[in-house]
Amino acid sequence: MLAAAALTGCSSSDSSADASKDGKKVIKFMHLWPEGSSNAQFSIVKNIIGDYEKQHPNIKIETEILGPDQYRDKLKVLASSNELPDIGMTWSDGFIQPYVKGNMLEPLDDIADSQLKDMFIPGVKESYAVNGKTYGLPLELNISYVFYNKEIFKKYNIEVPKTYSEFVSAVKTLKSNGVIPATVGAKDGWPASFWFMYLADRIGGPKILTDVIHGKAKMTDPSIVKAAQEIQNLVDMGAFVKGSSALSNEDAKGYFMNEKAAMFLTATWELPNYTTSPDVKQEFKDKIGYFKFPTYEGGKGTDINSYVGGPGVGLFVAKDSKVKKESKDFVGYLVKEWGKKSVTDAGVIPATKVDTASLKLSPMYVEILKDLSSASNVTTYFDTQSSPAVSELHHDLMTALFGKQVTPKEFAKQQADALAKEQK
Repeated sequence: MLAAAALTGCSSSDSSADASKDGKKVIKFMHLWPEGSSNAQFSIVKNIIGDYEKQHPNIKIETEILGPDQYRDKLKVLASSNELPDIGMTWSDGFIQPYVKGNMLEPLDDIADSQLKDMFIPGVKESYAVNGKTYGLPLELNISYVFYNKEIFKKYNIEVPKTYSEFVSAVKTLKSNGVIPATVGAKDGWPASFWFMYLADRIGGPKILTDVIHGKAKMTDPSIVKAAQEIQNLVDMGAFVKGSSALSNEDAKGYFMNEKAAMFLTATWELPNYTTSPDVKQEFKDKIGYFKFPTYEGGKGTDINSYVGGPGVGLFVAKDSKVKKESKDFVGYLVKEWGKKSVTDAGVIPATKVDTASLKLSPMYVEILKDLSSASNVTTYFDTQSSPAVSELHHDLMTALFGKQVTPKEFAKQQADALAKEQK
């Protein structure tokens, strides 16, 4: 309802008047990096827009900026009324498909081939392709790690865990000393899903969830049910901040940033907070380390260099935009400039290739780039691979799983039923 109420004046360009103002062509651009929570990314985009407008005095770029969860909700509302902005952000794979099927997005292969040829990390752009055409141009590549407070670990003589039993032991030590072991915001589902996806990888093998999406395995596979059971075992032993199913990702992040929780399983989009962000004290940054999600004794996912991750957000151009040519040109410009600036200015991993030799980077960033080069597998986030309907159900069920409102078997079966309907 809030999203619907906020719709006024947010149409992409459904009248000629919308597409021009004061003699300038207006491009409406909606993105999900607010100044407060994503300051580094916000600043880079703002500067890129300013540079582009200077070079193109006949263009005015108007932005609307929402946090990720509000953004997802609003995008759905705008799509249902055929009022997408000229340029917006999208996720890959299953997320983008309904928008393409609804004929709402413009193919961007011409921009990829002319302005960005051979610039993308192999395989990333392909995640935005449907039937051989590219409908989104990626900005980021993300992988997920357990970030941890080195000072807290040292205080309680905790070694970085390499196996799941070592991880459980660390959780118990922290809990017995009155420290919140890990923080997670399960209210919106997707942050909680990192725990599930890694446990599914480590117990059932790195391809299990992708196989489920493609009908080669069932969501009711015993290893997936076991992964869900392990989540509830962690909840029972007090591994997570209390009331996690009522916390947003931002709420949960606060526990880690304020040193109230020892661990935070999240993706590399958080790297700015641990490396480059001027808003975070260096004293805190110096305390933060990371480790790969531990292997599970007896599980099929024996390689600790298998990651959960995949493309972050990319840019789309609306099919019905009245300033399509100008929008496509700006998208190409933004992707190229983002690739140059995001590494040093935001400390995030772009989807385009980076020449690290000429850059001064934080040690954590360099280590993560090394990890990427030796990764045995990167499984794209289950909710990104899924259709929006299955993804939404998955988010709801993750919240319920963490809140113990659903059993592991029910959690698996409800998703298996939804997938079976789509795979008919």
